[in-house]
Amino acid sequence: MTMTRRAAIAAGAAAPLAAAAGRPAAAQAARKGADHPVHRRIALGDVEATVLLSGTVTNPQDPHTIFGLNVEQAEFDEVSREAFLPVDRSQFFFQPVAVNTGGRLVLLDTGRDAEGIVAALEAAGYAPEDVDQVVITHMHGDHVGGLMRDGAPTFPNAAYTTGETEMAHWREARGDAYEANVAPLEDRFELVGDGAEVAPGLTATAMFGHTPGHMGYRLASGDRQLMLCADMTNHYVWSLAHPDWEVRFDMDKAAAAETRRRVLGMLADDRIPMAGYHMPFPALGFVERAGDDGFRWVPESYQFML
Repeated sequence: MTMTRRAAIAAGAAAPLAAAAGRPAAAQAARKGADHPVHRRIALGDVEATVLLSGTVTNPQDPHTIFGLNVEQAEFDEVSREAFLPVDRSQFFFQPVAVNTGGRLVLLDTGRDAEGIVAALEAAGYAPEDVDQVVITHMHGDHVGGLMRDGAPTFPNAAYTTGETEMAHWREARGDAYEANVAPLEDRFELVGDGAEVAPGLTATAMFGHTPGHMGYRLASGDRQLMLCADMTNHYVWSLAHPDWEVRFDMDKAAAAETRRRVLGMLADDRIPMAGYHMPFPALGFVERAGDDGFRWVPESYQFML
Protein backbone atom coordinates (compact mmCIF):
# COMPACT_ATOMS: atom_id res chain seq x y z
CA MET A 1 0.00 0.00 0.00
CA THR A 2 1.30 3.43 -0.92
CA MET A 3 1.45 5.96 1.99
CA THR A 4 0.29 9.44 1.17
CA ARG A 5 2.57 12.42 1.95
CA ARG A 6 0.12 13.62 4.63
CA ALA A 7 0.12 10.21 6.33
CA ALA A 8 3.92 10.06 6.26
CA ILE A 9 4.20 13.45 7.99
CA ALA A 10 1.67 12.39 10.63
CA ALA A 11 3.51 9.14 11.26
CA GLY A 12 6.81 10.94 11.60
CA ALA A 13 5.39 13.40 14.10
CA ALA A 14 3.90 10.59 16.17
CA ALA A 15 7.11 8.58 16.34
CA PRO A 16 8.87 10.68 19.04
CA LEU A 17 5.72 10.63 21.15
CA ALA A 18 5.49 6.86 20.91
CA ALA A 19 9.15 6.49 21.84
CA ALA A 20 8.75 8.85 24.80
CA ALA A 21 5.76 6.91 26.07
CA GLY A 22 8.01 4.03 26.93
CA ARG A 23 10.34 5.94 29.28
CA PRO A 24 9.93 8.20 32.32
CA ALA A 25 9.31 11.90 31.75
CA ALA A 26 12.44 14.04 31.90
CA ALA A 27 12.97 15.93 35.16
CA GLN A 28 12.18 19.63 35.02
CA ALA A 29 15.16 22.02 35.10
CA ALA A 30 15.71 23.31 38.60
CA ARG A 31 14.75 26.90 39.22
CA LYS A 32 17.79 29.03 39.95
CA GLY A 33 16.15 31.99 41.65
CA ALA A 34 16.43 35.64 40.75
CA ASP A 35 19.89 37.13 40.39
CA HIS A 36 21.48 40.44 39.49
CA PRO A 37 24.86 41.47 38.04
CA VAL A 38 27.16 43.16 40.52
CA HIS A 39 29.46 45.17 38.27
CA ARG A 40 29.46 47.05 34.98
CA ARG A 41 32.78 48.00 33.37
CA ILE A 42 33.11 50.65 30.68
CA ALA A 43 36.01 52.13 28.72
CA LEU A 44 36.34 55.89 28.86
CA GLY A 45 39.19 56.96 26.64
CA ASP A 46 42.31 55.39 28.12
CA VAL A 47 40.79 54.53 31.50
CA GLU A 48 38.31 51.95 32.73
CA ALA A 49 35.49 52.73 35.12
CA THR A 50 33.68 49.90 36.90
CA VAL A 51 30.41 50.42 38.74
CA LEU A 52 30.33 48.07 41.73
CA LEU A 53 26.99 47.04 43.19
CA SER A 54 28.07 46.63 46.80
CA GLY A 55 24.49 46.06 47.98
CA THR A 56 20.82 46.62 47.28
CA VAL A 57 17.91 46.52 49.71
CA THR A 58 14.16 46.91 49.55
CA ASN A 59 12.88 49.66 51.80
CA PRO A 60 9.37 48.69 52.97
CA GLN A 61 8.49 52.24 54.03
CA ASP A 62 6.30 54.65 52.12
CA PRO A 63 8.95 56.43 49.98
CA HIS A 64 7.17 59.73 50.63
CA THR A 65 8.67 59.61 54.13
CA ILE A 66 12.07 60.04 52.42
CA PHE A 67 11.47 61.90 49.16
CA GLY A 68 9.26 64.84 48.26
CA LEU A 69 8.84 65.98 51.85
CA ASN A 70 7.60 69.37 50.68
CA VAL A 71 4.84 68.08 48.36
CA GLU A 72 1.43 66.61 49.16
CA GLN A 73 0.86 62.87 49.21
CA ALA A 74 -1.55 63.06 46.26
CA GLU A 75 1.09 64.74 44.05
CA PHE A 76 3.78 62.30 45.13
CA ASP A 77 1.53 59.32 44.40
CA GLU A 78 0.53 60.67 40.99
CA VAL A 79 4.14 61.26 39.94
CA SER A 80 5.04 57.75 41.15
CA ARG A 81 2.20 56.10 39.24
CA GLU A 82 3.11 57.97 36.05
CA ALA A 83 6.64 56.58 36.42
CA PHE A 84 5.35 53.02 37.11
CA LEU A 85 6.74 53.15 40.66
CA PRO A 86 5.02 51.60 43.70
CA VAL A 87 4.08 54.00 46.45
CA ASP A 88 4.47 51.57 49.35
CA ARG A 89 8.15 50.58 48.97
CA SER A 90 11.35 51.42 47.13
CA GLN A 91 14.67 49.84 46.17
CA PHE A 92 18.00 51.26 47.31
CA PHE A 93 21.26 50.67 45.42
CA PHE A 94 24.78 51.30 46.78
CA GLN A 95 27.32 51.64 43.98
CA PRO A 96 30.93 52.72 44.44
CA VAL A 97 33.03 53.15 41.30
CA ALA A 98 36.52 51.80 40.63
CA VAL A 99 38.62 53.82 38.19
CA ASN A 100 41.62 52.10 36.63
CA THR A 101 43.92 54.75 35.14
CA GLY A 102 46.46 52.17 34.02
CA GLY A 103 48.88 53.17 36.73
CA ARG A 104 46.49 53.44 39.66
CA LEU A 105 43.29 51.78 40.86
CA VAL A 106 41.10 54.39 42.53
CA LEU A 107 37.97 53.44 44.49
CA LEU A 108 35.33 56.11 44.97
CA ASP A 109 33.38 55.33 48.15
CA THR A 110 33.18 51.96 49.90
CA GLY A 111 29.53 50.99 50.34
CA ARG A 112 27.75 50.13 53.58
CA ASP A 113 30.15 47.44 54.77
CA ALA A 114 33.42 45.74 53.92
CA GLU A 115 31.78 42.46 52.94
CA GLY A 116 29.70 44.06 50.21
CA ILE A 117 32.44 46.11 48.59
CA VAL A 118 35.02 43.30 48.77
CA ALA A 119 32.57 40.86 47.12
CA ALA A 120 31.79 43.36 44.35
CA LEU A 121 35.47 44.13 43.78
CA GLU A 122 36.37 40.46 43.59
CA ALA A 123 33.55 39.78 41.14
CA ALA A 124 35.06 42.52 38.96
CA GLY A 125 38.49 40.89 39.16
CA TYR A 126 40.13 43.02 41.86
CA ALA A 127 41.36 42.29 45.37
CA PRO A 128 41.26 44.82 48.23
CA GLU A 129 45.06 44.90 48.10
CA ASP A 130 44.89 46.17 44.51
CA VAL A 131 43.28 49.46 45.52
CA ASP A 132 45.87 52.25 45.45
CA GLN A 133 43.62 55.12 46.52
CA VAL A 134 40.23 55.49 48.19
CA VAL A 135 38.33 58.71 47.50
CA ILE A 136 35.40 59.48 49.80
CA THR A 137 32.71 61.75 48.32
CA HIS A 138 31.08 62.30 51.71
CA MET A 139 30.91 60.60 55.08
CA HIS A 140 27.46 59.08 55.36
CA GLY A 141 27.55 55.49 56.58
CA ASP A 142 26.63 53.93 53.26
CA HIS A 143 29.73 55.50 51.69
CA VAL A 144 32.35 54.97 54.41
CA GLY A 145 31.04 51.68 55.85
CA GLY A 146 33.54 49.56 53.95
CA LEU A 147 36.68 51.42 55.03
CA MET A 148 37.39 49.11 57.96
CA ARG A 149 37.10 45.33 58.37
CA ASP A 150 37.64 43.52 61.68
CA GLY A 151 39.42 46.51 63.14
CA ALA A 152 41.87 46.92 60.25
CA PRO A 153 41.77 48.90 56.99
CA THR A 154 39.92 46.99 54.29
CA PHE A 155 42.30 48.40 51.65
CA PRO A 156 45.73 47.99 53.26
CA ASN A 157 47.76 49.55 50.46
CA ALA A 158 45.55 52.54 49.80
CA ALA A 159 46.04 56.25 50.27
CA TYR A 160 42.89 58.19 51.27
CA THR A 161 41.39 61.39 49.88
CA THR A 162 38.34 63.47 50.77
CA GLY A 163 37.13 67.06 50.67
CA GLU A 164 38.52 69.47 53.26
CA THR A 165 35.08 70.95 53.98
CA GLU A 166 33.59 67.51 54.52
CA MET A 167 36.35 66.41 56.87
CA ALA A 168 36.14 69.65 58.85
CA HIS A 169 32.43 69.10 59.44
CA TRP A 170 32.68 65.49 60.58
CA ARG A 171 35.71 66.07 62.77
CA GLU A 172 33.43 68.36 64.73
CA ALA A 173 30.13 66.48 64.41
CA ARG A 174 31.60 62.95 64.75
CA GLY A 175 28.83 60.32 64.56
CA ASP A 176 28.84 56.52 64.62
CA ALA A 177 29.88 55.98 60.99
CA TYR A 178 32.72 58.47 61.34
CA GLU A 179 33.98 57.04 64.61
CA ALA A 180 33.93 53.45 63.37
CA ASN A 181 35.32 53.91 59.88
CA VAL A 182 36.95 57.29 59.32
CA ALA A 183 38.49 58.19 62.69
CA PRO A 184 40.95 55.25 62.64
CA LEU A 185 42.28 56.57 59.32
CA GLU A 186 41.79 60.28 59.93
CA ASP A 187 45.47 61.25 59.89
CA ARG A 188 46.05 59.40 56.61
CA PHE A 189 43.60 61.48 54.54
CA GLU A 190 44.72 63.99 51.96
CA LEU A 191 42.24 66.88 52.04
CA VAL A 192 41.32 68.63 48.79
CA GLY A 193 39.18 71.49 47.59
CA ASP A 194 36.97 72.16 44.59
CA GLY A 195 38.89 71.74 41.33
CA ALA A 196 41.69 69.58 42.71
CA GLU A 197 42.95 66.75 40.49
CA VAL A 198 43.07 63.82 42.91
CA ALA A 199 44.23 61.23 40.36
CA PRO A 200 45.03 61.40 36.64
CA GLY A 201 41.88 62.69 34.93
CA LEU A 202 39.83 62.75 38.14
CA THR A 203 38.86 66.23 39.34
CA ALA A 204 36.94 67.19 42.49
CA THR A 205 33.72 69.13 41.87
CA ALA A 206 31.87 70.80 44.73
CA MET A 207 28.29 69.56 45.09
CA PHE A 208 27.53 70.76 48.60
CA GLY A 209 24.15 70.38 50.29
CA HIS A 210 23.57 66.69 50.75
CA THR A 211 26.35 67.05 53.31
CA PRO A 212 28.32 70.24 54.02
CA GLY A 213 31.27 69.19 51.85
CA HIS A 214 29.76 66.64 49.46
CA MET A 215 31.98 66.23 46.39
CA GLY A 216 31.37 64.84 42.95
CA TYR A 217 34.22 63.94 40.61
CA ARG A 218 34.67 64.59 36.91
CA LEU A 219 36.47 61.75 35.12
CA ALA A 220 38.03 62.73 31.81
CA SER A 221 40.22 60.88 29.33
CA GLY A 222 40.82 62.08 25.81
CA ASP A 223 37.54 63.54 24.59
CA ARG A 224 35.38 61.38 26.89
CA GLN A 225 33.92 62.46 30.23
CA LEU A 226 31.83 60.97 33.02
CA MET A 227 30.54 62.89 36.02
CA LEU A 228 30.55 60.79 39.19
CA CYS A 229 27.77 62.47 41.14
CA ALA A 230 27.53 60.31 44.29
CA ASP A 231 24.44 61.57 46.21
CA MET A 232 24.00 64.87 44.43
CA THR A 233 20.71 63.36 43.33
CA ASN A 234 19.67 60.02 44.80
CA HIS A 235 16.58 58.87 42.92
CA TYR A 236 15.91 59.12 39.22
CA VAL A 237 12.29 60.26 39.67
CA TRP A 238 11.78 61.51 43.23
CA SER A 239 14.96 63.61 43.19
CA LEU A 240 16.47 64.02 39.71
CA ALA A 241 13.21 64.60 37.85
CA HIS A 242 12.01 66.94 40.60
CA PRO A 243 15.13 68.72 41.87
CA ASP A 244 13.21 70.95 44.27
CA TRP A 245 11.64 68.02 46.12
CA GLU A 246 13.17 67.77 49.58
CA VAL A 247 15.01 64.61 50.56
CA ARG A 248 15.21 63.51 54.18
CA PHE A 249 18.90 62.64 53.92
CA ASP A 250 19.95 66.08 52.59
CA MET A 251 21.47 67.98 55.49
CA ASP A 252 20.93 71.41 53.88
CA LYS A 253 17.83 70.95 51.76
CA ALA A 254 17.90 74.35 50.08
CA ALA A 255 21.57 74.04 49.14
CA ALA A 256 21.02 70.47 47.90
CA ALA A 257 18.19 71.60 45.61
CA GLU A 258 20.30 74.48 44.29
CA THR A 259 23.16 72.07 43.62
CA ARG A 260 20.86 69.66 41.79
CA ARG A 261 19.59 72.39 39.50
CA ARG A 262 23.09 73.65 38.76
CA VAL A 263 24.72 70.26 38.13
CA LEU A 264 21.81 68.63 36.32
CA GLY A 265 21.44 71.68 34.09
CA MET A 266 25.12 71.50 33.20
CA LEU A 267 24.96 67.76 32.50
CA ALA A 268 21.89 68.20 30.29
CA ASP A 269 23.21 71.21 28.36
CA ASP A 270 26.72 69.80 27.86
CA ARG A 271 25.43 66.23 27.28
CA ILE A 272 27.86 64.76 29.79
CA PRO A 273 26.98 61.26 31.07
CA MET A 274 26.78 60.67 34.80
CA ALA A 275 27.03 57.90 37.34
CA GLY A 276 24.78 58.22 40.37
CA TYR A 277 25.50 56.21 43.50
CA HIS A 278 21.83 55.38 44.12
CA MET A 279 20.54 55.24 40.55
CA PRO A 280 19.18 51.87 39.40
CA PHE A 281 22.04 49.52 38.47
CA PRO A 282 24.26 50.06 36.53
CA ALA A 283 23.82 53.68 37.61
CA LEU A 284 25.01 55.09 34.27
CA GLY A 285 23.01 57.41 32.09
CA PHE A 286 22.29 60.85 30.76
CA VAL A 287 20.19 63.82 31.84
CA GLU A 288 17.84 65.79 29.62
CA ARG A 289 15.66 68.76 30.38
CA ALA A 290 11.94 67.98 30.71
CA GLY A 291 9.02 70.38 30.84
CA ASP A 292 9.50 73.90 32.15
CA ASP A 293 11.78 73.20 35.08
CA GLY A 294 12.46 69.47 35.46
CA PHE A 295 14.81 66.83 34.17
CA ARG A 296 14.60 63.27 32.90
CA TRP A 297 16.99 60.36 33.54
CA VAL A 298 17.95 58.50 30.34
CA PRO A 299 19.62 55.16 31.24
CA GLU A 300 22.62 54.21 29.12
CA SER A 301 22.07 51.56 26.50
CA TYR A 302 25.05 50.94 24.21
CA GLN A 303 26.70 54.38 24.20
CA PHE A 304 29.69 53.18 26.23
CA MET A 305 30.28 50.29 23.86
CA LEU A 306 31.10 52.65 20.99
